[in-house]
Amino acid sequence: MCQFGDELLRTAFLLLRDRYDAEEAVQDSFIQAFRHIEQLQDESKLKNWLIRIVVNRCRMKQRAWSWRRFLPSPRMEEMMGGLPTPGPEEKLLTKWRNEGLSQAIHRLKYIYRESITLYYFNEMSVSDIAGYLQLSENTVKARLARGRQQLQQMLEQEELDAQNRTAFD
Repeated sequence: MCQFGDELLRTAFLLLRDRYDAEEAVQDSFIQAFRHIEQLQDESKLKNWLIRIVVNRCRMKQRAWSWRRFLPSPRMEEMMGGLPTPGPEEKLLTKWRNEGLSQAIHRLKYIYRESITLYYFNEMSVSDIAGYLQLSENTVKARLARGRQQLQQMLEQEELDAQNRTAFD
């Protein structure tokens, strides 16, 4: 738990958009992993095995509840205890970018959010993601491309909206 807990929590948070549900998913995953530890054949793959359990747990939560009622929370940096930046201007810009990215990720459909999270935040390869999600590599690549495209459009629109607000102030 000490070794992988923060990374699993970040993964669950990005997928579920809610800190408490993410914590619950990670706790449930650790309990499930403890109960089925004999199924782990290669100890060097413990991290990947745990990530797979967390992703599956998040999928179950997505199916079981109506998550549309939850608003995206841009507090991921605060939750993860991010490193402080040197100056106030840089800190403000970094916070704004991170919140914008976090909000944009949360607005993606789950299938794109899942692929983006595993690829960029868990640094998994396309082939690993394809294996975990039981998809072809081309499907994962397509989801990554579509997710990136949607993220870019959302972030560009937010920047344009911010410029328009500033111009009218």
